[in-house]
Amino acid sequence: MSKIVSFRQMQHGTREDYLLLDESERRYAQSLADRVLESMQKLDHPLYGYRVTRLQHSLQAATRALRDGADEEMIFAALLHDIGDELAPYNHSEMAAAIVRPYVRPEVAWVVEHHGLFQNYYYVHHLGGDRYARDRFRDHPWYGTCVHFCAAWDQCSFDPDYRNESLEFFAPLVRRMFARTPHDPRYQVAPP
Repeated sequence: MSKIVSFRQMQHGTREDYLLLDESERRYAQSLADRVLESMQKLDHPLYGYRVTRLQHSLQAATRALRDGADEEMIFAALLHDIGDELAPYNHSEMAAAIVRPYVRPEVAWVVEHHGLFQNYYYVHHLGGDRYARDRFRDHPWYGTCVHFCAAWDQCSFDPDYRNESLEFFAPLVRRMFARTPHDPRYQVAPP
């Protein structure tokens, strides 16, 4: 039988209990890349009205970022930017940003978190919305990065004829990124 904590309420836990849990959670975190890749596979189902699946869209975005010479963090972001669609269809950007934030520089997490609003530029006016809502961030140092992310990689990645790389191709990158120490100061560069 495996070890378990002594408490029934966290306030009664001991140092030994929390050392045990810390070890357990660290081991569990080591399989994060596998769980994320499995979650990406779940995006490979048709969504009514679209020409491509969410997985195909994500692979196209990541492939475009790769071919555009983006750094690994941005390619990683392009791949995972819509991973929140399954469980958080109305705030998927925030969910995706929460997943990548511990492993990337703040700029990349900010772009993922805001890409949904910035992507609205391309369609929301057809539904009576304000396509310029993103402009409230016009003075933000990463505004241009998010505009580029959406223009060059996101909004154009719904093409069933685009030849993208596979999820298996990107799996080593996903594993490398999630093998980083979360919130490592080397990846947490402050805004310019």
